[in-house]
Amino acid sequence: MRHVGYVCVDPGIPVFGSKGASVHVQEIIRSWRARGADVTVYCTRIGDSVPGDLAGVRVVTHPVPRGTGPERERSQRDAAAALAAQAVADGVTAVYERYSLFSDALARITGALSVPGILEVNAPLIDEQRTHRALHDEGAALRALGIQLSAATVIACVSDPVAAWVAGHASSGSLSRIVTAPNGVNVQRIAPTPEADGTPTVVFVGTLKPWHGVSDLIEAMALSDGSWKLRIVGDGPEAANLRALAGARGVDADFTGALTPAEVPRALAGCAIAVAPYPRTEREEEQYFSPLKIYEYCAAGLPVVASAVGQVPDIIDHGVTGLLVDPSHPAALAAALDELAGAPLARRAMSRAARRFAEDHSWDAVLDAILEGATL
Repeated sequence: MRHVGYVCVDPGIPVFGSKGASVHVQEIIRSWRARGADVTVYCTRIGDSVPGDLAGVRVVTHPVPRGTGPERERSQRDAAAALAAQAVADGVTAVYERYSLFSDALARITGALSVPGILEVNAPLIDEQRTHRALHDEGAALRALGIQLSAATVIACVSDPVAAWVAGHASSGSLSRIVTAPNGVNVQRIAPTPEADGTPTVVFVGTLKPWHGVSDLIEAMALSDGSWKLRIVGDGPEAANLRALAGARGVDADFTGALTPAEVPRALAGCAIAVAPYPRTEREEEQYFSPLKIYEYCAAGLPVVASAVGQVPDIIDHGVTGLLVDPSHPAALAAALDELAGAPLARRAMSRAARRFAEDHSWDAVLDAILEGATL
């Protein structure tokens, strides 16, 4: 049996948490275990929502102190070194690392043990950190990225824009090892349910941050014909502002607060339509994400109304699995939601098509695509 070391040095991602990145981590671990691998997790943050089926997974942790200064960046480098040393001592036979700033863990492990390593890149983190937070030692971050890219057997990127970013930082010898592997969905965990009787419910699931466009959704409901009700699943830094906006616009939205991944299927149950109202950004390259929520909506058999940005048009087939609308356009969003709320037969057809799409995009298929051609 192969012993896989799953590494996540990013202190912003609790391995057993409720955010989308945490779901991604958990599903990749499940897929490795489904392949018969023994998985040990090496991370900086565990989280407190351990799913029952992952309760037996061994976890090695090296916490990173809170803060935003240079010392936190040094702590991440120290954590990467410590976790890598433990993985080497454990004798892992393969390493799968979620790319994080300042980590060179994969390179340390593969170099010491001569084992294959997969580097999963979900975002241009250096650009993100520089733009939205604080990056004190960009040189160290760039050096760590270069070391990791050179050491990886496979570099799995969540979208083509992320792959292009990686290629811009990779040596010529690493380019052939870059593959694009969009997100997937667990179609056993999330399944369709019948719509609840009465007024159709439109649902949003996600962390309440500006780049999810929930303010546009509230504005859309204020402009709607009143034929649907709204459920907002999640929490985050924008929660108070969004509740205040709903009150100011006279919108009676059901804010559920944060839910664990295990609780999300119950929140989707009975809903009629799901929504992903991503806003417009100044630069198209900022729309690099592979939207996990849309795959989960499809698994639940929900027609999806989503902004036509980034990778979304590659997922939602307009008129078949949902409707695409212009971003940052509450009136267009309201019109699309009103249209679907009044068309139960169209919703039913879209529901079936969305579920078929999800069944072709399981996490096992994602891992198979990442490992295709790799000697593991």
